[in-house]
Amino acid sequence: METNATPATTTSVGLRYGMLTGLVSILFSFGLNIMHQESSPARYISFAIMIGGIVLAMNAFKQQNQGFMSYGQGIGIGTVLSAVTGLMSGIFAYVYMTFVDPEMMVRITEKIRTDMEARGGMTDEQIDQAVAMSGKFMNGPIMLVFALLGSILIGVLLSLVISAVIKNAQPEFE
Repeated sequence: METNATPATTTSVGLRYGMLTGLVSILFSFGLNIMHQESSPARYISFAIMIGGIVLAMNAFKQQNQGFMSYGQGIGIGTVLSAVTGLMSGIFAYVYMTFVDPEMMVRITEKIRTDMEARGGMTDEQIDQAVAMSGKFMNGPIMLVFALLGSILIGVLLSLVISAVIKNAQPEFE
């Protein structure tokens, strides 16, 4: 096993694997978008992409650090990775919905409306208000902020679990 003179940092590994995970996530989203499947259950595969990226990043960190990674380091890696992935995905979504496929917002809005009507229990006026409110959060910089915050939240939650499984703390008295 080859050892590095300088061990990897959580930030460097998180950035590297965050960019890779973000690229895979963007390609997957683009595929769903061009097939007009952005509201299909297939979108949940993005969670598997995030989990895969976090696992690969933590394993790479351990490999570069003589097999050791603390619980906190794992959470740090997952947080940086999810922030980078969320930023990349948010920028992609904004550019795609603004310049490439502006009709995507109409499709999403209609899907929200039909889902609310199918559930029942709401008047047409309440449905119109709910659709108008959701439309405010799906455009411009607000969408980017929510994509970033949502990605970080999900990444931290996933990292809490994945880190607990993958961690291998360095013995204190060696």
